[in-house]
Amino acid sequence: MNKALLRARSLRAQRGLSLVELMVGITVGLFVVAAATSLVANQLTDNRKLLVETQVQQDLRASMDIITRQLRRAGALNMAFAQGGLASPSGAGGAKNDFATVTPSAGASTVVDFEFYRNEAEQGPYGFKLEGTVIKTRVVDGGWQDLTDSNTLKITAFSVTPKNVSSIALPCPKLCPDGTTNCWPTLEVRDFVVSITGEAKNDATVQRSISSEVRLRNDRVRFNNPGIPPPVCPP
Repeated sequence: MNKALLRARSLRAQRGLSLVELMVGITVGLFVVAAATSLVANQLTDNRKLLVETQVQQDLRASMDIITRQLRRAGALNMAFAQGGLASPSGAGGAKNDFATVTPSAGASTVVDFEFYRNEAEQGPYGFKLEGTVIKTRVVDGGWQDLTDSNTLKITAFSVTPKNVSSIALPCPKLCPDGTTNCWPTLEVRDFVVSITGEAKNDATVQRSISSEVRLRNDRVRFNNPGIPPPVCPP
Protein backbone atom coordinates (compact mmCIF):
# COMPACT_ATOMS: atom_id res chain seq x y z
CA MET A 1 0.00 0.00 0.00
CA ASN A 2 1.56 3.26 -1.08
CA LYS A 3 2.01 6.29 1.08
CA ALA A 4 -0.58 8.40 -0.78
CA LEU A 5 -3.34 5.90 0.01
CA LEU A 6 -2.40 5.76 3.69
CA ARG A 7 -2.42 9.54 3.88
CA ALA A 8 -5.91 9.72 2.32
CA ARG A 9 -7.31 7.22 4.80
CA SER A 10 -5.73 9.13 7.70
CA LEU A 11 -7.29 12.39 6.55
CA ARG A 12 -10.74 10.77 6.26
CA ALA A 13 -10.39 9.35 9.81
CA GLN A 14 -9.54 12.79 11.29
CA ARG A 15 -12.10 14.91 9.50
CA GLY A 16 -14.06 15.72 12.84
CA LEU A 17 -17.79 16.45 13.33
CA SER A 18 -20.13 17.40 10.62
CA LEU A 19 -22.21 20.60 10.84
CA VAL A 20 -25.34 18.61 11.67
CA GLU A 21 -23.59 16.73 14.47
CA LEU A 22 -22.23 19.98 15.87
CA MET A 23 -25.70 21.61 15.89
CA VAL A 24 -27.24 18.58 17.58
CA GLY A 25 -24.54 18.65 20.24
CA ILE A 26 -25.04 22.37 20.88
CA THR A 27 -28.81 21.91 21.10
CA VAL A 28 -28.49 19.10 23.65
CA GLY A 29 -26.02 21.22 25.63
CA LEU A 30 -28.42 24.15 25.63
CA PHE A 31 -31.22 21.95 26.95
CA VAL A 32 -28.97 20.73 29.77
CA VAL A 33 -27.87 24.27 30.65
CA ALA A 34 -31.49 25.53 30.56
CA ALA A 35 -32.65 22.72 32.85
CA ALA A 36 -29.80 23.40 35.29
CA THR A 37 -30.49 27.15 35.21
CA SER A 38 -34.21 26.59 35.83
CA LEU A 39 -33.43 24.27 38.75
CA VAL A 40 -31.06 26.79 40.33
CA ALA A 41 -33.53 29.65 39.80
CA ASN A 42 -36.36 27.64 41.42
CA GLN A 43 -34.15 26.77 44.36
CA LEU A 44 -33.15 30.40 44.83
CA THR A 45 -36.80 31.50 44.63
CA ASP A 46 -37.92 28.85 47.11
CA ASN A 47 -35.06 29.75 49.44
CA ARG A 48 -35.94 33.44 49.27
CA LYS A 49 -39.62 32.73 49.95
CA LEU A 50 -38.70 30.49 52.88
CA LEU A 51 -36.57 33.27 54.36
CA VAL A 52 -39.40 35.79 53.90
CA GLU A 53 -41.93 33.41 55.48
CA THR A 54 -39.60 32.83 58.42
CA GLN A 55 -39.09 36.55 58.91
CA VAL A 56 -42.84 37.26 58.82
CA GLN A 57 -43.52 34.46 61.29
CA GLN A 58 -40.76 35.64 63.63
CA ASP A 59 -41.92 39.27 63.48
CA LEU A 60 -45.50 38.26 64.28
CA ARG A 61 -44.36 36.02 67.14
CA ALA A 62 -42.14 38.74 68.61
CA SER A 63 -44.98 41.28 68.46
CA MET A 64 -47.42 38.81 70.02
CA ASP A 65 -44.97 38.06 72.85
CA ILE A 66 -44.66 41.76 73.70
CA ILE A 67 -48.42 42.34 73.58
CA THR A 68 -49.32 39.33 75.70
CA ARG A 69 -46.58 40.02 78.24
CA GLN A 70 -47.76 43.60 78.73
CA LEU A 71 -51.48 42.85 78.66
CA ARG A 72 -51.09 40.06 81.21
CA ARG A 73 -49.92 42.64 83.76
CA ALA A 74 -53.04 44.83 83.50
CA GLY A 75 -54.34 45.85 86.92
CA ALA A 76 -51.11 45.09 88.80
CA LEU A 77 -50.59 47.18 91.96
CA ASN A 78 -47.65 47.76 94.25
CA MET A 79 -47.70 46.28 97.73
CA ALA A 80 -49.04 49.40 99.49
CA PHE A 81 -51.97 49.82 97.09
CA ALA A 82 -52.77 46.11 97.19
CA GLN A 83 -52.82 45.96 101.00
CA GLY A 84 -54.99 49.09 101.13
CA GLY A 85 -57.62 47.31 99.09
CA LEU A 86 -58.04 44.41 101.51
CA ALA A 87 -61.46 44.26 103.15
CA SER A 88 -62.04 43.60 106.83
CA PRO A 89 -64.67 41.16 108.17
CA SER A 90 -66.97 44.13 108.79
CA GLY A 91 -66.91 45.04 105.10
CA ALA A 92 -64.73 48.12 105.57
CA GLY A 93 -61.82 48.77 103.28
CA GLY A 94 -61.80 47.00 99.95
CA ALA A 95 -60.71 50.02 97.94
CA LYS A 96 -61.40 49.77 94.25
CA ASN A 97 -58.48 48.96 91.95
CA ASP A 98 -58.48 51.83 89.47
CA PHE A 99 -56.03 49.93 87.24
CA ALA A 100 -58.33 46.94 86.77
CA THR A 101 -60.33 48.29 83.82
CA VAL A 102 -59.23 47.10 80.40
CA THR A 103 -60.82 48.27 77.17
CA PRO A 104 -62.39 46.83 75.16
CA SER A 105 -64.76 45.36 77.73
CA ALA A 106 -66.96 43.70 75.10
CA GLY A 107 -66.54 42.83 71.45
CA ALA A 108 -63.44 42.78 69.30
CA SER A 109 -61.43 45.97 68.88
CA THR A 110 -58.30 47.12 67.08
CA VAL A 111 -57.31 49.13 70.16
CA VAL A 112 -56.59 47.91 73.68
CA ASP A 113 -55.93 50.21 76.66
CA PHE A 114 -54.90 49.21 80.17
CA GLU A 115 -52.89 50.33 83.19
CA PHE A 116 -50.64 48.75 85.79
CA TYR A 117 -48.23 49.95 88.44
CA ARG A 118 -44.59 49.57 87.38
CA ASN A 119 -43.04 52.28 89.58
CA GLU A 120 -43.84 55.78 90.79
CA ALA A 121 -43.06 57.29 87.41
CA GLU A 122 -44.60 54.58 85.23
CA GLN A 123 -48.23 53.69 85.87
CA GLY A 124 -49.64 53.92 82.36
CA PRO A 125 -51.80 54.19 80.46
CA TYR A 126 -50.41 51.53 78.15
CA GLY A 127 -51.92 50.04 75.05
CA PHE A 128 -51.66 48.79 71.51
CA LYS A 129 -53.53 49.75 68.36
CA LEU A 130 -53.60 49.13 64.64
CA GLU A 131 -52.84 52.24 62.60
CA GLY A 132 -52.77 51.66 58.87
CA THR A 133 -50.61 48.57 58.43
CA VAL A 134 -48.59 49.02 61.63
CA ILE A 135 -49.24 47.98 65.23
CA LYS A 136 -48.28 50.79 67.58
CA THR A 137 -47.58 50.68 71.30
CA ARG A 138 -48.27 53.45 73.80
CA VAL A 139 -45.13 54.57 75.62
CA VAL A 140 -44.86 56.06 79.10
CA ASP A 141 -45.23 59.71 78.06
CA GLY A 142 -48.53 58.97 76.32
CA GLY A 143 -47.13 58.95 72.79
CA TRP A 144 -47.23 56.08 70.32
CA GLN A 145 -44.38 54.34 68.58
CA ASP A 146 -44.19 51.54 66.00
CA LEU A 147 -44.12 48.02 67.35
CA THR A 148 -43.92 46.32 63.95
CA ASP A 149 -41.49 47.25 61.18
CA SER A 150 -43.37 48.70 58.22
CA ASN A 151 -40.33 48.14 55.98
CA THR A 152 -40.67 44.36 56.16
CA LEU A 153 -44.16 43.59 57.47
CA LYS A 154 -47.68 44.80 56.71
CA ILE A 155 -50.29 44.10 59.38
CA THR A 156 -53.60 43.39 57.65
CA ALA A 157 -55.63 42.54 60.77
CA PHE A 158 -55.29 43.07 64.51
CA SER A 159 -57.97 42.43 67.12
CA VAL A 160 -58.28 42.08 70.87
CA THR A 161 -61.43 40.34 72.11
CA PRO A 162 -62.36 40.14 75.82
CA LYS A 163 -63.57 36.84 77.18
CA ASN A 164 -65.02 36.46 80.68
CA VAL A 165 -64.00 33.06 81.99
CA SER A 166 -66.00 33.16 85.22
CA SER A 167 -67.82 35.56 87.54
CA ILE A 168 -68.63 34.86 91.17
CA ALA A 169 -70.25 37.04 93.82
CA LEU A 170 -68.11 37.90 96.84
CA PRO A 171 -70.13 37.60 100.07
CA CYS A 172 -70.82 40.68 102.21
CA PRO A 173 -71.89 40.78 105.88
CA LYS A 174 -75.27 42.25 104.92
CA LEU A 175 -77.81 41.82 102.18
CA CYS A 176 -78.58 44.65 99.78
CA PRO A 177 -81.33 47.15 100.71
CA ASP A 178 -83.72 45.24 98.43
CA GLY A 179 -82.99 42.02 100.30
CA THR A 180 -80.96 40.48 97.47
CA THR A 181 -77.27 39.94 96.84
CA ASN A 182 -77.24 41.92 93.60
CA CYS A 183 -75.11 44.72 95.06
CA TRP A 184 -72.39 42.39 96.32
CA PRO A 185 -69.09 42.76 94.48
CA THR A 186 -68.28 40.36 91.66
CA LEU A 187 -64.94 38.66 91.05
CA GLU A 188 -64.28 38.34 87.32
CA VAL A 189 -61.66 36.09 85.80
CA ARG A 190 -60.82 37.51 82.38
CA ASP A 191 -59.10 36.33 79.24
CA PHE A 192 -58.31 38.31 76.10
CA VAL A 193 -57.91 36.73 72.68
CA VAL A 194 -55.29 38.55 70.60
CA SER A 195 -55.15 37.88 66.85
CA ILE A 196 -52.69 39.27 64.30
CA THR A 197 -52.49 38.73 60.55
CA GLY A 198 -49.63 40.07 58.46
CA GLU A 199 -47.96 39.77 55.09
CA ALA A 200 -44.51 40.49 53.72
CA LYS A 201 -44.05 44.07 52.57
CA ASN A 202 -42.77 43.08 49.11
CA ASP A 203 -44.59 39.78 48.63
CA ALA A 204 -48.34 39.70 49.28
CA THR A 205 -48.40 35.94 48.75
CA VAL A 206 -46.52 35.42 52.01
CA GLN A 207 -49.21 35.74 54.68
CA ARG A 208 -49.28 34.43 58.22
CA SER A 209 -51.71 34.64 61.15
CA ILE A 210 -51.14 34.14 64.85
CA SER A 211 -53.52 34.04 67.80
CA SER A 212 -53.03 33.84 71.55
CA GLU A 213 -55.36 33.75 74.56
CA VAL A 214 -54.11 35.83 77.49
CA ARG A 215 -55.22 35.22 81.07
CA LEU A 216 -54.95 38.39 83.16
CA ARG A 217 -53.02 37.67 86.33
CA ASN A 218 -55.09 40.19 88.30
CA ASP A 219 -58.75 39.26 88.51
CA ARG A 220 -61.17 42.17 88.49
CA VAL A 221 -63.40 42.95 91.45
CA ARG A 222 -66.46 44.75 90.09
CA PHE A 223 -68.20 47.02 92.58
CA ASN A 224 -71.98 46.76 92.16
CA ASN A 225 -73.10 48.76 95.20
CA PRO A 226 -74.39 52.25 94.21
CA GLY A 227 -72.66 55.32 95.55
CA ILE A 228 -69.87 57.74 94.72
CA PRO A 229 -67.45 56.23 95.38
CA PRO A 230 -69.29 52.91 95.49
CA PRO A 231 -68.89 51.07 98.77
CA VAL A 232 -67.72 47.50 98.39
CA CYS A 233 -70.56 46.19 100.57
CA PRO A 234 -73.86 47.63 101.82
CA PRO A 235 -73.38 49.49 105.12
